[in-house]
Amino acid sequence: MSETPVQTTVRAARPADASTIVAFVRGLGEFEHEPLEQVHLTEADVLRDGFGERPSFGCLIAEQPSAAGMRPVGFALFFPNYSTWEGRAGLYVEDIFVVEDARRSGAGRAILEALARIAQERGAPRIDLAVLDWNPARAFYERLGFAHGETWLPYRLDAAGIARLAGG
Repeated sequence: MSETPVQTTVRAARPADASTIVAFVRGLGEFEHEPLEQVHLTEADVLRDGFGERPSFGCLIAEQPSAAGMRPVGFALFFPNYSTWEGRAGLYVEDIFVVEDARRSGAGRAILEALARIAQERGAPRIDLAVLDWNPARAFYERLGFAHGETWLPYRLDAAGIARLAGG
């Protein structure tokens, strides 16, 4: 199946997009078959951490034309990660999501092209992201040049583990 390109505009998220970002994160959770009560993100979190005094992340919004004007169809939330080997910051894409009816329209590619331009502007030597093993988007990422790491395995310490470790 090939993409059917649709005019897609990708822009930096604005504070007014906070509810849309939360909706996209919830949509991603649903796509990943996760219980929605596990998504704790709120609009207040987005406003504080994305648009506050010291933003913790950047966010892009993809829009496509609809009968009512431009409608948000996807997003990417990213932040810098530092590579001691490269001696500079790269970009880590925490989430990328395109609504189901806009998949294969070019929206995902437009988002990743925008992220690549940001990486270039910042002098970032790489873009990292993680993909679930069953996600069919893996083939899409590989077509764009992303490589699946074979040797580095992701590990995570959750809040309960942090509390135990911090407590000695």
